[in-house]
Amino acid sequence: MTLRTWARALKRDAHVVWLCARDPRTPWAAKAVALLVAAYAFSPLDLIPDFVPVLGYLDDLILVPAGLWLALKLIPAQLLAEHRAAAEAVAARPISRIAAGAVLAIWAAAAIATALRAWSAAT
Repeated sequence: MTLRTWARALKRDAHVVWLCARDPRTPWAAKAVALLVAAYAFSPLDLIPDFVPVLGYLDDLILVPAGLWLALKLIPAQLLAEHRAAAEAVAARPISRIAAGAVLAIWAAAAIATALRAWSAAT
């Protein structure tokens, strides 16, 4: 398995765990673990910030896969198969690069406008 395939599987499994956590048929223990793991996986905040050399990415490389493994073990197989199919359908949708570019252009324009306003106020 290549690194890219492994990363895509982790991303898909994080989505599967999130979907399972929101399903009322999921047992409460699995739901609690799934919510914690999905929240940590999708959160921009880390236990150890990514700018800390080596250790910053170590929590992402160890905690997320270990948490996903535990959550996937606790979720019933039938629910897992159902939500895995749903997650793969979402991943197969086309990505709009034009829309992404438009959003980036809006953010860049807002940042430039803010910088120009701050600079003109300072002078």
